[in-house]
Amino acid sequence: MKKFITYSIFLTIVFYTHFCFAGDNTPVMIKIGNAYIEKWAQFYPSGALYEGMIQSIYNYENLSHVSIQEWLDYNKKILEKLKKLETDFSDEDRIDARLLRTQIKKEIYIWEKETPHKNSLKIYADLISNATAEVFVSKNLSTDEKYRLLLKRLDAVDELCVAANNNLVNGRPGNFGKSLEVLEESLRYYKKELPVITKPWTLDSNGKVFNERCNETAGKIEELISFIKSNIVPNLSLPEEPILGKEEYGKKLKVYTDSDLTPEELEENALNEIKTVRELIAELCRTYIEETYPGTAIPTDFDLLVKKPINDMRNDHPASEAEYLKLLRSFSKEAEDFVRDKKIATVPMNNTLSLELAPESMGPSARIGDMDPAPYFHPNPWTTWYLATIPDYFPEQEREDFWRSFNNHFKKFIVLHELYPGHYLQLKIARENPHTIRLLFPYGLFTEGWATLCERVAIEAGWDNNNKLTLLAQLLKRLENANRAYMSVMVHCNNWTKERMLEFSVNTCLLAPQFAKSLWGRLMRSPMQMITYFVGYHQLSELYEDEQDRLGERFNTLNFMDTILRTGAIPVDEYKGIFNKKYF
Repeated sequence: MKKFITYSIFLTIVFYTHFCFAGDNTPVMIKIGNAYIEKWAQFYPSGALYEGMIQSIYNYENLSHVSIQEWLDYNKKILEKLKKLETDFSDEDRIDARLLRTQIKKEIYIWEKETPHKNSLKIYADLISNATAEVFVSKNLSTDEKYRLLLKRLDAVDELCVAANNNLVNGRPGNFGKSLEVLEESLRYYKKELPVITKPWTLDSNGKVFNERCNETAGKIEELISFIKSNIVPNLSLPEEPILGKEEYGKKLKVYTDSDLTPEELEENALNEIKTVRELIAELCRTYIEETYPGTAIPTDFDLLVKKPINDMRNDHPASEAEYLKLLRSFSKEAEDFVRDKKIATVPMNNTLSLELAPESMGPSARIGDMDPAPYFHPNPWTTWYLATIPDYFPEQEREDFWRSFNNHFKKFIVLHELYPGHYLQLKIARENPHTIRLLFPYGLFTEGWATLCERVAIEAGWDNNNKLTLLAQLLKRLENANRAYMSVMVHCNNWTKERMLEFSVNTCLLAPQFAKSLWGRLMRSPMQMITYFVGYHQLSELYEDEQDRLGERFNTLNFMDTILRTGAIPVDEYKGIFNKKYF
């Protein structure tokens, strides 16, 4: 207990010193940014807790009309303040202000235009369902503190039920159907399971007080379920699939990219990339066949040309989970050493990374994998890459299909993207960045764009000894990235159906059918995220080429990559000024 109190005091001092008590000499944008982050953490305490702001566990989301309106008013106030101060900003402050403006515009768009509090039962159901989870897993709370905090969470759940009752007016049948199932499960949990779990903690002798509070909360959830079924479900009128339309897509694109990029330009650029990459794949496959199967006639038809090389690539795969894990760990070490030896980027010596197989408890995500990075504001810097996998006891054909998709050549280049010099290295170095705005609200196109650029830089430096099947795997991923951006526009702006998307993705962009099928759901949930791999990569790739042309023999890859890593995730066009100052 004494140890925890000391640790809590330490964290509190660190947080409030960093965010609240900036001295008089602190740049104005740092002060504004820290104040905004404090308000953000109050409105999104679960998000703040995820980012490592441990003290946020004592708060929980409030989605009342008053709370949402206060958050909107605050964002508009800060937006006006930034406009008044912008002429006095230094270059560093101006960049941070630009990132904050983009974040504020996103917040205003979400709560004024998309209005999830009015048309999504899911946000309430998820918060109600997860209200106690972080309390139970916390290693920093005593049993007494957990008990008292659970009582506060019950109050928060009651308030969420009231907010949902007051705010919801419409929605999508699928959203409400699944969310009602979540609420039914939550009802059982709060009524029957939570009192049993916490019985050893209760301060009264038989747990009567806590049981009564659980029953009250269960009653609130029951009332909400009844209200939704009787008053909202019969009148749901929003389409099941949230197609944005060209006008709305264009507005969202402008806010997300902080640019004047239009849907038409994005469509044209992505389609040109698809054509370019198909030509690169064709040339690579011709060379591969000539070298690997001398004397074999080279097909002129594209589909026949690529069939054998792709099949060879997919046939080279692990036979078991143990072999797979061992192989990926060796790839990780190889990539780390390669980036150091080739002087691609500066890699800190203190490795804070582990690779593990994704557990089946992750559900469908176990077939996709997950990078669990160290939260920026948490003292523990550890990152875990949960590798997409399939258990050895699954049916043979199912395992064969999986391993062919996650073959050795695909994984040989994807470590560049995920680890060195990609996501892991970028996020590790970013933790030391003094610009908190760049940590919490990075430029939306940067992260995936950076990791994709890393693939190019490492491959150009000779990764995997220029193995043609590894190069093919990377080109296929580049084709997939362009397809994601193209589909984002075609589906949301040009009325492409799921069937047409599948046909183009599989036949033109060579996606494995299972990946193409999952694409539709991602396009519905996050159409802007789907463009980041392509648009972000090309912005950074153009910067890379421009700096090579400008500096000529003076260009140094290590300096280029390190400058970006230490500057942080800012709009790509801002790097040009930074490089001009650093390398005259």
